Amino acid sequence: MEEESMEEEGGGGCEAMMDDQNHNNWGAGSYGRHLLGPATAAPLGDRLLRGPAGPPAGPLLPVEPEANGVLRGCDPAGSAGKGGPGAIAAAININASTSKFLMNVITIEDYKSTYWPKLDSAIDQLLTQSPGDYIPISYEQIYSCVYKCVCQQHSEQMYSDLIKKITNHLERVSKELQAWERCCSMCAGILAVCVPRKMELCSSASPPDLYIERFNVALGQYMGALQSIVPLFIYMNKFYIETKLNRDLKDDLIKLFTEHVAEKHIYNLMPLLLEAQSTPFQITPSTMANIVKGLYTLRPEWVQMAPALFSKFIPNILPPAVESELQEYAAQDQKLQRELMQNGFTRGDQSRKRAGEELSYNGSSACASSRGYR
Repeated sequence: MEEESMEEEGGGGCEAMMDDQNHNNWGAGSYGRHLLGPATAAPLGDRLLRGPAGPPAGPLLPVEPEANGVLRGCDPAGSAGKGGPGAIAAAININASTSKFLMNVITIEDYKSTYWPKLDSAIDQLLTQSPGDYIPISYEQIYSCVYKCVCQQHSEQMYSDLIKKITNHLERVSKELQAWERCCSMCAGILAVCVPRKMELCSSASPPDLYIERFNVALGQYMGALQSIVPLFIYMNKFYIETKLNRDLKDDLIKLFTEHVAEKHIYNLMPLLLEAQSTPFQITPSTMANIVKGLYTLRPEWVQMAPALFSKFIPNILPPAVESELQEYAAQDQKLQRELMQNGFTRGDQSRKRAGEELSYNGSSACASSRGYR
């Protein structure tokens, strides 16, 4: 009966029995072969196929080992039948592992209904925050959402949603800037009606200046948001964008601002910047520096539109200085100092300055005076 049962069940009971025998052979079986001698030990495959030689002559002892290391007390049904403890335990383990795996699966419906809404809300807050504002979001939770979606093969969908989300935001920003640009020829009172947003208008500022300031705010706000958005999606960037698209997330997001905002306003913005540069302090130096450096970051080719303007904030734009133009450079510096003094900037406390050290650009006289006090 035991031989027929083993042949009917085939590999299922045999595999379970092999596991039990492998464990038992390490202990009782090895000890039994040591006592009985090597002549009684047959190959494991032959012993499994042949099965027990026959029922014992006396009563069945539960702990009496055979020569092959299998305990006689084991139930044949447990080692060979489907309903044995070994087979049941293996089935339970497989079912438990499968259930655990299925519980961690994120379907596309789960992504759209649970994970992306969290990311969408966080991106909204990051794109619209002002410098210094506190954003009540959990960066750990957002990073965990991105990590899980990448592991569940939703990287392509998540990247597409991110690009679409930021593109829509930049299109709204561009429309607002276009409203400011259209109102440049109007007075400040009409400007407050044209732009449907609550903003404080400075009575001393002209509409072009406000347009420049607004562009600076939009540029700085977006670049600041990228400093948080890119690290949150770093796992998607590493395992999808860099690997499959051969690009970088930060470069893609900067390109979006270039295409949807900067390119649409550069030809209106540049003449205003050149005009503001001709009048000192019409635009604050920090605003001018931020815009010029930002435009250079977005597209270095725009330097050709105003090399002199870009050279004031970015080094190595113009060709190297030559000795024959030193007098011209000195005249420009002297003009700048006069303009600073006319706008209320003073040299500060001059009481500790030694006589004869007044700044002079007469060349030889300056050198002679300096040599006289050395």
